[in-house]
Order: sequence, then structure tokens, then C-alpha cells
Amino acid sequence: MNLSLLILIPLLTAAAVLLMRNAAQVRWVSLLGASAQLVLAFVLLFLFNQQRAAGNTAQMLFETQYNWFPSWNISFHLGVDGISVAMILLTAFVVIAGVLVSWNVTKMTKEFYFLLILLSMGAYGFFISLDLFILFFFLEIAVIPKYLLIGIWGSGKKEYAANKLALMLMGGSALVLVGLLGIYFSGKEHSFDLMKLAALNIPLQIQMICFPLLFAGFGVFTALFPLHTWVPDGHSSAPTAGSMFLAGISMKLGGYGCLRVATFLMPEGAKEYANIIIILSVIAILYGAFATMMQKDLKYINAYSSVSHCGFVLLGIGMLTKTSMTGAVMQMVSHGLMTALFFAVIGMIYERTHTRQVSEMGGLLKRMPFIGTVLFIVGLCSLGLPGLSGFVAEMTVFMGSWQHPDTFRRIATILACLSIVVTAVYILRAITKTAMGPLKEGFELLTDATWNEKLAALILIAGIIAIGIAPFWLNDLIAPGAEVIMQKLAIPK
Repeated sequence: MNLSLLILIPLLTAAAVLLMRNAAQVRWVSLLGASAQLVLAFVLLFLFNQQRAAGNTAQMLFETQYNWFPSWNISFHLGVDGISVAMILLTAFVVIAGVLVSWNVTKMTKEFYFLLILLSMGAYGFFISLDLFILFFFLEIAVIPKYLLIGIWGSGKKEYAANKLALMLMGGSALVLVGLLGIYFSGKEHSFDLMKLAALNIPLQIQMICFPLLFAGFGVFTALFPLHTWVPDGHSSAPTAGSMFLAGISMKLGGYGCLRVATFLMPEGAKEYANIIIILSVIAILYGAFATMMQKDLKYINAYSSVSHCGFVLLGIGMLTKTSMTGAVMQMVSHGLMTALFFAVIGMIYERTHTRQVSEMGGLLKRMPFIGTVLFIVGLCSLGLPGLSGFVAEMTVFMGSWQHPDTFRRIATILACLSIVVTAVYILRAITKTAMGPLKEGFELLTDATWNEKLAALILIAGIIAIGIAPFWLNDLIAPGAEVIMQKLAIPK
């Protein structure tokens, strides 16, 4: 398995899109490229499991390394473990769904799809990079297209939202860069190689300075309180596929960075700052849930709920147990699928009703049975219904958090659990007012989902149910990677 294909296929697809002459060709080429990404992700999963079954205990599999900038010890070093494979699968699912949902985009179609595919390339590169400089490079590739997607194809206060998102994410990137340079210059070898740095054991004083920089920098991407304020504006103003990519993929870059870079490389820093992370995570979970109750716009409801749900990711990382970290990754995958589906169905509703205000809708299930059913499924997943991915992921985080005997952490777990009730209130209220009751005047001629919208929804629902009904495959995929991080945390000062 050559991991370079995960970067090469999106790159070739983006180049092919620019060569197409009409919108129809652009759509089909993009769909072909997205399908190739999904097939490649499944092939990677199959080969990865084969390697593990054959007894390959290497920490990273399918490693490739090419010297890129020898004088600075920067190399194009790629490799994956189970956590990376899970994030690659998530990205492939969201990308193909985003391409399908955007089928009716007519404004600058070529440029729109080009930016979407470029975003996917940045995400894949980030998840497979084992060189911190290359990882940062791909993180930046995943920022600029978001600004353009919102600023050009967005709605509402799109210029304000695009500027706010870009400035805050670039600010987070700046913190990450300072932290990475601090690590780079802290050792005698001056290396950006993730695996070499992990073996060196970074000095405690460097960890105390660089850990908060890296965690806060990556935390901006994953809605770390109080650095989350770009999320509601960015999500609400982005086009449907842009919202799907932002919440489904981009916010996961932050969680992955907090786990793979900050916690893995600086375990003592993680221990020292764990309580602060837990406090901020619990605040985000409860604040996001209560703020969502006050929203009347469907996109704002999903955006603020994403702040709450991403709080579980950071809570799982901050608790520093194997189960909680496994749950954090499961929550990233589950929330990525769930929120992408939620934004997709909101886009379908808005395209037909031309409103996102809950109070202006009602009885949509009568005219749009498929869209209404999908809305119920994703809503129930969000509130944690057993049998769907949301329940599995959140319960794994809660169980891992409760494992820690510390009273403070158990109190934090109980407070986080309270959000379940609040989530049930705002989700049931929103989907009931939208889909149930009498049909509002003027909605008599509404049409149901088209073939491409149905296919996009079914792909994401398949992922949600696959995790909800049979979570063992995802748990078994992630657990060895979490165990490696736990071994690092066990190393004494």
C-alpha cells in the first residue's frame, strides 16, 4: 500500500476538474475521484487489518520516507496506525457525500469542486504525515479553501464569517507553528520526525511551554472553549458541502492533532494540564448544549451542538485513560458522519423551503418522506439513541472518564452526562416542529430528495449504523493506537 496515493488521487482529480469544459463533466469527474478515494480507504482498512492479523506489531504501517529538505531534517514521511485509518475512512465518506449533495451548484461549478477536492487532499495529507512540518503544511492547505468556499458560495453574513473563520484558524495555526518550532529546537538533532521525537522524550520544561501552545492551536480547529466562536458563524454561512467538510472533517483535524502531536509527544505536559482541559471541555459540552436550546435556525442548532459534541472529544483526551481516548476517536468519527448528514439534510430542506427557521416549517414529512426520515435518524443519532454511532461513542468516553478514580474527574464526568438530557430537548423539539404537525401554507408542492441526495444520505447513514450496531471493528481498529499513547503516558519524568 503506497500512502502517497491518498494525496495523489485528490490532486489528480482537482487537476482534471480544471481541465473539464462544462459543469456536467466537472460533477462526474469529481464523483469518480471521490469514489476512488472511498475505494482506496476501504483497501487501506483491509490491508491494515491483514497486517495486524498476520502479527505485524509495528507502531506505524505502510511507512514511506523521502528526503525533502535535508538541511532542515524535513522529510516526506508517511505512515498510518488504526487512528489514522479511522480518520481516513471518515474523510472518504464525507467527501463523496459532499460531492453528491453539491450536484445542483451552478455558480462557478469548476472552482467549487476544485476547492472541495483540495480540502480533501489537505485532510488526507494531515492524517498520514509523520513529519511535523509536512503535517503543518497540509493543515494550512485545509484552511484557505474554507475561506473561499464561504466567501464566494456562502449565504448570510458570508464575508464576515469567512474572515472570522480564516483569522481564527490562522491564529490557531500560528500557535501550532510556534509549538512545533519549540520542539524542533529543543533537541540536539533538530528533527521534525514524529517517531524520532517520540523516542527522545522531550524535556519537561519544553513540554510545559509547548504543550499548551499545541493543544490550544489544534483546539481552535476543534472548538476548544473559549476559542470556538468561529464555529456558529462559519457553519451557518457556508454552503451545504462546505458545512459538511468543516464540521465533518476540518474540526477533526484539531482533535487528531491534540491527540497525535500534543499528547503523544508531550505526555508529562498532558498530565500537568489535564485538569484545565477537562474543565474547558465540560464548559464547552454544557455551554454548547444550552446555547443550542436558544437557537431557531437549523444550521445554528447543528453548529452549536457541534461545539458540545466536540467537547466530548477533548474530554476523552483530557481524561488520559485508554478507553476515554478510544472513545474520543470514536466520537470524532461518529460526529463527523452525523454532523455531515445533518448539514446535508438541512441543505436539502433549505433548497426546497428557502428557510432554515424552525418556526416557519412544519409537516415536511408529508411532502418529503425521505428527507424527513433522514432528519429523524440523524436527530436520534445526535441525542445518543442506542443502535446508532452517537450512543457508542459518547458511552465509550463516559466509561473511560469514570475509570479514573479521581473525584474531580468523576464529578466532571457526571456534569458532562447532564448534557444528554439537554441534547434530547433541543433535538426532539427541532425535528418535531420541522417534520411533524400540519403542513405549512405554501409547502404543498415541495418535492422529495433527488437520486444524488438520497445516495449521499444513505452512504452516511450506512457509516452511522455500521458503528452503532457493530462498534467492535472500530474499537479494535483504534485501541492499539490508544495503547501506544498510554505507554508514553506511563513513562516517569
